[in-house]
This record gives sequence, C-alpha cells and structure tokens, in this order.
Amino acid sequence: MHDISAVQIILVTLVAFLAGCDSVLDERMFYRPLVACTLTGLALGDPTTGIMIGGSLELLALGWMNVGAAMAPDAALASTVSTVIVIAGGQSTKEAIAVAVPLAVAGQALTIFVRTINVFFAHQADAFAEKANFRGIAWMHFIALSLQGLRVAVPTAIVAALASGDSVRNALEAIPTTITQGLQIAGGFIVVVGYAMVINMMKARKLLPFFFMGFVVAEFATTLNAGITLVALGILAVCFALIYVQLNPEFQPKQVVAYAGAPAGGGSDLDDDLDDELD
Repeated sequence: MHDISAVQIILVTLVAFLAGCDSVLDERMFYRPLVACTLTGLALGDPTTGIMIGGSLELLALGWMNVGAAMAPDAALASTVSTVIVIAGGQSTKEAIAVAVPLAVAGQALTIFVRTINVFFAHQADAFAEKANFRGIAWMHFIALSLQGLRVAVPTAIVAALASGDSVRNALEAIPTTITQGLQIAGGFIVVVGYAMVINMMKARKLLPFFFMGFVVAEFATTLNAGITLVALGILAVCFALIYVQLNPEFQPKQVVAYAGAPAGGGSDLDDDLDDELD
C-alpha cells in the first residue's frame, strides 16, 4: 500500500476516461481489462501488477459483450477501480476479482443511465442535421461520448483519491467474509462461463474435450505442486493442437477419386469432342 500523488490521480483519471469512451466505440479495445488494467498500473507505477490483474479479469470478461439492446457488465469501470484498489489499497488479486463483479454490475447500470441521457443529444443532433449545422452535430457526438468517459473517470478518481488513506482498506474489511468468498467463487464460475460462451459462438463444440482437459491439467498441476508453468501449459496446448490437425480428416488435402467407368487416361467423350472442334 502506498500513497497516490496528485499526478498519478490525474493520469489514472485520464486512463479511466479513455476506457469509458472506448467502451461504447469498441474500436481500440482500451476498455478491455488487459489493456485498461495495464495502463492504470502504469499510471500508478506498477505495470506488473496491472498486467496480472488484467489477465485475471480478462478471463471474467471473455463472454461480456453487448448484443442488441442487452447491455453486458461494464469491464472498463471494473478494471480501473479494481486495479487502484489492489495497487494503492494494498489488496490481493483475489480481492480485485471479488470487487470487480459488483463493480461491473454497477457500471452496467451507469452506462444504461448515461445512454438514456444521450437520447436528448441524439435528438439535438437530428435538429442540427435539419439545419445542415455540421459543427453542432459533431458537438453533440463529443458531448455524448464524454459522458460515457466521465461515467468511468469520476468513480475511479474518487477511489484513487480515497485509496491513499485507510478508507478503502477499512471499507473492504467491513464486508463480511462470506460475501467476499462468495464473490471469489462466483468469479471462478464466470471464467468458465466466459470460455463456454466464446466456444459456443465459435461453434467449436468438438473442441470441448480440450477445453475441459486444460482445466483438469491446470488444477492437478496446482494441487500437486508439479511446477508446471503457464508457458509449459501453452506449449502442451500447441502440441495437442498440431496432433489434432494432423489426425483430423477435415484438415487433410482432398483427393480426387475417379468415378466408375471413366477412361484410364482420365479424359471424357466431351473433352474429346471439344478437342476435335478446336482442331
């Protein structure tokens, strides 16, 4: 746990604002936990912890995406605030996962609220379009986008300002252990559900055996203290993938089989007639 300077609070707020804006643009992926947590950790002077938190939260957010009018939990707010809590508040990564789940739900409610407000600016942009006022249309877009950025920046700045003292630690310690442990267990379930949603969207159900095998090998390696690192598991996964591709008939080159009654030379009467006409 360490104090946050005014410059770091400003940098964290800017990162949170950028993540909030990109959460509705879906263009640069700054709102994804792996990027947002890394940038927040970099602003706080601890990018390594930021990457570790982002990697853990990225597993939770794999299956989070907006489909039609259905709003997914907000990964931007969960990423920035949880990283500040871990680095500045002196908490563990498990605490970040436990806090990230309710933060994502709160961010989901906030983004719905902001999108409702932005309906006003959409109508104003329509009014400016009728008058061919392109500058007014651009301003309406920027204001609506800035509200989405402030939706993440303001809560993150408040947490960063309070994290310098013991307020965050006291608030987290006041939460009953049953709730925090329950959220940690729920976070583990969400990882599996996120992977399952991605595989379901990819329509790769035939790869499910490898999916379950990976979890089993990772769990046994951790339980037995086998010393198998993520790099070793990755190399093992690549080897399994190569074996699967080599044995699967779908990835084998197609062989042309001559139909019964075809001439030995592989030609046909139609080809011979065409050759005669060309001659």
